[in-house]
Amino acid sequence: MQDPDNPEKGPEKEADKRTGDAAGRRPTKSRHILLRIDSWIDSTVWNAGFRAAEIWEDTTIFFRRFRVRGWKRMVFELAGEGLTLGAAGAVLMLVLAQPAFEATKEDWRNRGDFAVTFTDRYGNVIGHRGVIHQNSVPIDELPDSLIKSVLATEDRRFFDHFGIDAIGLFRAMVTNAQAGEVVQGGSTLTQQLAKNLFLSNERSIDRKITEAFLALWLEANLSKKEILSTYLDRAYMGGGTFGAAAAAQFYFGKNITDVNLAESAMLAGLFKAPAKYAPHVNLPAARARANEVLTNLVQSGLMTEGQVIAARRNPATVVDRNEVESPDFFLDWAFDEVQRLSPRFHQHSLIVRTTIDMGIQQAAEDSVETSLREYGEAYHAKQGAMVMIENGGAVRAMVGGRDYGESQFNRATKALRQPGSSFKVYTYALAMESGMTPQTTIVDAPISWGNWSPHNYANRYVGRITLETAIAQSINTVPVRLAKEKLGIQPIRAMAKNLGVETPIRDDVTIPIGTSEVTVLDQATAYATFPAGGYQSRRHGITQILDYEGDVLYDFDRDEPAPKRVLSEQADTYMNQMLSRVPYVGTARKAALDNGILTAGKTGTTQAYRDAWFVGFTGNYTCAVWFGNDDYTSTNNMTGGSLPAMTFKRAMDYAHQGVTLRPIPGVENPLPSEKDLAKTAAAKPQDGLPQLIRPRMLSVQSTNILKKLGEKLKAAAPLTPQKVASAE
Repeated sequence: MQDPDNPEKGPEKEADKRTGDAAGRRPTKSRHILLRIDSWIDSTVWNAGFRAAEIWEDTTIFFRRFRVRGWKRMVFELAGEGLTLGAAGAVLMLVLAQPAFEATKEDWRNRGDFAVTFTDRYGNVIGHRGVIHQNSVPIDELPDSLIKSVLATEDRRFFDHFGIDAIGLFRAMVTNAQAGEVVQGGSTLTQQLAKNLFLSNERSIDRKITEAFLALWLEANLSKKEILSTYLDRAYMGGGTFGAAAAAQFYFGKNITDVNLAESAMLAGLFKAPAKYAPHVNLPAARARANEVLTNLVQSGLMTEGQVIAARRNPATVVDRNEVESPDFFLDWAFDEVQRLSPRFHQHSLIVRTTIDMGIQQAAEDSVETSLREYGEAYHAKQGAMVMIENGGAVRAMVGGRDYGESQFNRATKALRQPGSSFKVYTYALAMESGMTPQTTIVDAPISWGNWSPHNYANRYVGRITLETAIAQSINTVPVRLAKEKLGIQPIRAMAKNLGVETPIRDDVTIPIGTSEVTVLDQATAYATFPAGGYQSRRHGITQILDYEGDVLYDFDRDEPAPKRVLSEQADTYMNQMLSRVPYVGTARKAALDNGILTAGKTGTTQAYRDAWFVGFTGNYTCAVWFGNDDYTSTNNMTGGSLPAMTFKRAMDYAHQGVTLRPIPGVENPLPSEKDLAKTAAAKPQDGLPQLIRPRMLSVQSTNILKKLGEKLKAAAPLTPQKVASAE
């Protein structure tokens, strides 16, 4: 009730007075608003919590209806855990498959649109790559016997599965378990196509997971006929041929549409191991394999025994060909180079003149294979690779593995392996560029960098030592000390890149002793800078690209920029002086060439002897050699100064026969004397290594006479029947 003597006084005003502050001041309007907001928040939060509790209780009561007990509960628990783990596994596999899916973003269909004929440096045809358009035949026009033979042997359930055949995989696992070895594969034809199009032959879990995802992707984007047609067009069939159509022409001299059942069976047998079953190499093995294919046709129900009996009694015969070895690893790399250069021109039917020298290539292949055959088992090494570059940048030889038919994975260009001590040249090159000299001294003693403490071989340390002795003896602590105390990691990475290493180098304190992976081609490219006087080596495998009208679409000398200096003349001289001591007083004494030809280079051996390298050069050639195992297992104490150095010497001795020798820049008296030449010519093969004999080239005088004779013959008038008759 309002007080008449005090109109401002009343119940509401009393309440306001009670809510005032300690000083007795009345609350403002804004304070009223804040109090109401606070009250609303309190009530809302409390109501939300209360409602959430009610919902949780209602949900719990609802799901109690589905509660199971006893053995049923165990089944549901296992199913739930299985779904959880399955979802996690699917996410993990998807993550692992991401790098391969990146490849599907490219124009992979048009990779085969190129029809490329490759020639060697002298113009001789050495092979083909891409789809040969005139030989490509629609799947509906292929012989029924060929289609059935391929499906019966490679993928009987091809038209029933979705890219991955669980039934076939289980059957293969059972068969292999019973046999105690791998006798049957579980990969579908789609998986094989995915591997051929996008992946390598690397045997790893990651690759198999990626392959499975890509198979699903192919099934979703291509029809079954398209998958089968692409598989038959892209598969390697031995003899340097790709695709069934090219193989039919090569082996039988006939169109693919004309092959009979016996020939179809022989072609279908090549997909498993084209080098092993190539009929022009081993006809009995090819016929035995074809007989297995005929058996597969009967067992799969696609044909009866009566239908195949004639093919068993009359096996296929092949065209008699002189076996011409095709440099397939080099051609694969050169084909990639053609596609890289393709934006410069529009034609896809091309003639490509390459830099390869087939004499040196054959010597390189023989050197790697002979070394593995003679010493591979003792050293527990199963694979090797080599790249030889002529000073000037032309790749003269490339060996990407022991057997292209067994594995098309190019270990020279794609395998990332730790280079070990052969990587140290980048640290020493930076040191020379920074003002040091071969005579600069540094302490060889135990050193730690964070938690890492590198050790020398046999844990021996010699104290103060010159840089030229440190690199010759391949001491580990010296480049690490240089990197830690004087140079830094980033400049070393930059030096490696400038010299020609294209593989990304890790940002790691351990890289001075070669822990960051590189390729054999990287090492050959970078080392070729030293005999080039410090200029870029300009590595290349293609000199010209022409169309079939003879127009030059690309010319290396015309279209590529001039080499840039990446190492000063003084630093290059110092490096050549130090590296030329390694084959004579250092770790690579088995690499020194005959005829007194000065050799320079560096060995490399990685942790646990997984990789062994020698990369060296003369004034004429640079050559990188690697040995190891695809599965990264350790070798039997193989070092870079053993098998790699011997293989380097074998190939390089051949390459230097009959050529004009060039000096190594900055090294005095680099060429052999007449006494050295006479002494070596009379020497006998040593170390059990057969010498490769290369016919000597014609003298300059003889070459000039023959050139003049050829010019006169070209200019002479053509012979007519009347002139021939009068001459008689």
